[in-house]
Amino acid sequence: MNELLSCRQAMENCMATQTFAIAHLYKEEKTMDMHIHDCHEIYYSISGGKQFLIDNKIYTIEPGDIFIINQYESHKITQVDKMVHERIVLSIHPEYTRRLSTAQTDLDACFSDRAEGFSHRIPLNKEQQNRFLYYISKITDAGGYGQDLVEQTAFTELLLLINGAVRTIHLPEAAESRTYNHQVDDILAYINLNIAFPITIEQLSGEFFLSASYADRISAQATMLDHTANVEATKADTYNYNGLYNNAYTSGGIFDYGF
Repeated sequence: MNELLSCRQAMENCMATQTFAIAHLYKEEKTMDMHIHDCHEIYYSISGGKQFLIDNKIYTIEPGDIFIINQYESHKITQVDKMVHERIVLSIHPEYTRRLSTAQTDLDACFSDRAEGFSHRIPLNKEQQNRFLYYISKITDAGGYGQDLVEQTAFTELLLLINGAVRTIHLPEAAESRTYNHQVDDILAYINLNIAFPITIEQLSGEFFLSASYADRISAQATMLDHTANVEATKADTYNYNGLYNNAYTSGGIFDYGF
């Protein structure tokens, strides 16, 4: 998927495809009054330094902040000047998040749930920022065979990250556990795919945009889980073989098993 150069292009593409589009912007296109869109919007601040007015709430924009805006919420950027204003904006068709949702996981929740005291501003920690940019990179680098599925999968993971960050405000321990387990699964899959090659902590850190110490900790858990799974699988295979062998002999039916 190509990164677009204006919010207008992103919104038009989003509505035309009924999926989503990404714009990477470096300056203000023009001063806008309060407005709404026909699509959801995820605004990720890279440079900070502005203020966001969303439904009569004023938020200071810091680097690494995400703002979540649904199609009914009026908003505008204030303090517009000639300073660099770098951000990534995702325009998302409201029906697309619902189509990706399941009975157990509502990916539209960050746009539709507006409890009392809800904050549109979600400050991401460094690990979350790296994960966000990783998914954006995965989407915009996708091409060739399977491009649509790569984009959809990475976008789904991005929505899981964002919804998890929103839930962290209310359920911090549960959300941290879900993120941690998800990263363990990702690292375990990567290790299994590259089992024939030496893998360093620095390599995992760069691949998954994690600090070296954090990558070390969760890779240790990933390899421990993998070892446990392999041991249990070996036990099961041994048990099945012995059971089959003993049954063949004790029942006098060895030829029935092809021996």
